[in-house]
Amino acid sequence: MKKLSEGRKMWLSVMGIFLIYSIIFILFEDYDRKWLAPFNEVSDWHLLFFTIAVLCGLAILLYHYARQMDQRIQKEQTERQTIMRRELTQNISHELKTPVASILGYMETILDNPDMEEKTRQQFIKRSHTQAEQLTALLQDLSTLNRMDYSAQALDREPTDISQIVKDLIDETYLRLAAKGMTFDNRLPDGITILGNASLLYGIFRNLTDNAINYAGERTVITLSAIELADRWMFTFSDNGIGVAEEHLPRLFERFYRIDKGRSRQMGGTGLGLAIVKNAVLLHGGTIFVRNNAGGGLCFNFGLKKK
Repeated sequence: MKKLSEGRKMWLSVMGIFLIYSIIFILFEDYDRKWLAPFNEVSDWHLLFFTIAVLCGLAILLYHYARQMDQRIQKEQTERQTIMRRELTQNISHELKTPVASILGYMETILDNPDMEEKTRQQFIKRSHTQAEQLTALLQDLSTLNRMDYSAQALDREPTDISQIVKDLIDETYLRLAAKGMTFDNRLPDGITILGNASLLYGIFRNLTDNAINYAGERTVITLSAIELADRWMFTFSDNGIGVAEEHLPRLFERFYRIDKGRSRQMGGTGLGLAIVKNAVLLHGGTIFVRNNAGGGLCFNFGLKKK
């Protein structure tokens, strides 16, 4: 079924209210009229025809304004989408340029210097491999966002055990956590099940964890807890790290937004992790908010619908 535009909704709402009012006014304009009594006076018929004429005129006038309203909204949306696509294209081009230029630079140096020391050659190859991995991660994140933007309805959904996802995630990131002296305090109860896309649900918790590992600081604690409501689970993902300046909080979920661009690239971040988190949460019927903890660190609060 085709979704009604804002203009059509306005037109139907106003016309419905006016029609109901007109019917009530015509049928009960005489205090002694009890129900659907026939019109006995000429003035009753005049009133009926006058009401119909006014109703038709109002319908034509409102329909004209409704079309103009729809056209204006569509134009604004198109302009906004064009600006967003242009900015996204520019950001993608900029992000791709750095690893590609590094790889080309290392490879050209190796090719132009066939007598290069083996140790230096291996070092350049490893650096190229690191840049290639970063490029792969960027392309994967772009692919994930593209799927959510343009084919969200086609995503597979199945009962997904969030509790098990988090347990596996802690095992996967154990070495990285240990290297920074960090602890993951998992307070989730067993058996949290969400009907959704397993890959995107995993991505929510993985990207939040990676973000905390990269930026919270050494010897910090990541805490994850949840509260069950009637139709959803409400999660709290927080750390006691350094936090973020207040002016950056509203933009943390923007694509390619980085607080410290140089440090983010050094950490291997693509600048898309939190954007993926927000979009995945929205696709699963929830909302997400971020704030600084009173004692330091970031706190993400988000909900996921059970079905």
